[in-house]
Amino acid sequence: MQYRTFKKIGRQVSLLGIGAMRLPETKDGKVDEKEAIDIIRSAIDSGVNYVDTAYTYHGGNSEIIVGKALKDGYREKVMLADKMPIWVAKDEDDMKRIFYKQLERLDTDCIDMYLVHNVGVPIWKRAKKFNLMPFLEEMKAQGKIKHIGFSFHDSYEFFEEMLDEYPWEFCQIQLNYMDKNIQAGVKGLKLAASKGLSVIIMEPLKGGRLTDSVPPSVQKIRDAFEIKRSPAEWAFKWLANMPEVTLMLSGMSSKPQLEENIRILSSNDVAELTPEEKSLIDNVSDEYNRLIKYSCTGCKYCMPCPQKLEIPKLLTYYNDWNAYEQNPSTKFEYSTWIPDGRHASDCIGCKACKEKCPQHLPIAQAMKEAAEAFGL
Repeated sequence: MQYRTFKKIGRQVSLLGIGAMRLPETKDGKVDEKEAIDIIRSAIDSGVNYVDTAYTYHGGNSEIIVGKALKDGYREKVMLADKMPIWVAKDEDDMKRIFYKQLERLDTDCIDMYLVHNVGVPIWKRAKKFNLMPFLEEMKAQGKIKHIGFSFHDSYEFFEEMLDEYPWEFCQIQLNYMDKNIQAGVKGLKLAASKGLSVIIMEPLKGGRLTDSVPPSVQKIRDAFEIKRSPAEWAFKWLANMPEVTLMLSGMSSKPQLEENIRILSSNDVAELTPEEKSLIDNVSDEYNRLIKYSCTGCKYCMPCPQKLEIPKLLTYYNDWNAYEQNPSTKFEYSTWIPDGRHASDCIGCKACKEKCPQHLPIAQAMKEAAEAFGL
């Protein structure tokens, strides 16, 4: 495993971190606890020493399972990260209740890396209203938190402001070769690093969108290039090539995914890219962005929907409809596997989802377009 150093912390961290937002699930949609614990422990045994979870992941079960996985001596081997979902808190007292609930779920007395979760303009205003930062400083003084940072989903301009709002020790941004100019982007990565912050990357594979079912036109570009690599390898190498990247979080939901990621990020040349390879990735990025109309990562922050629509799944079908040249099989699968009363046409346009979406996608508009495309 390749390692880099947290600048303000002075600790070595694996280039690959475990993101516990996409743990393996059983057929009924519940987390497969045994498999999830096996994946987390196997990753740690392979040299991964950073585990990231959050209060809202898997309906609160992510923290519980991470806590169980870190028993038997594994807790001492990792840096544990968790986050404050200030939008969930009803008031300042409820915010404090959430924090202590996190310690209880994780069954730990200290969280190494604590983040203000999903920061955007409304979230940060709420954090100030509830005096979140003084509370986190108090928890740090008591030894319940070691380091304070924030995860970000908003404009580059607001990211600039956030960097000066508090003496942060680290930050976490969404970045992959499709999103290089989205939100904080590459520009934000370099700015944060220039201010001495370590930068954690989330969505390096865009929730699997860069590795699952590659569109024909994208594959054609790769096939014409002499060097052959897996989609995941191209994505990780693009990020590793930037020294400002401290580590990359991957939500691995199966052992094969873990094994491939370990292989890639244990390679001595993972950070090396030739000018020709960079050009290839740029071409692939341009083609993906041409094809993918709504850049959903499948994070499920938009859920639950008041109409009980599975929004990420509906957006995936609509994106596939565009990416795969309106293949009839996509329409067939949509009409077959989406239950009655849960189609895009059942969206009432309440826009509750848009307020929660980290990507700020116009979901109601997307549902309207999907309904027209599929006739349902």
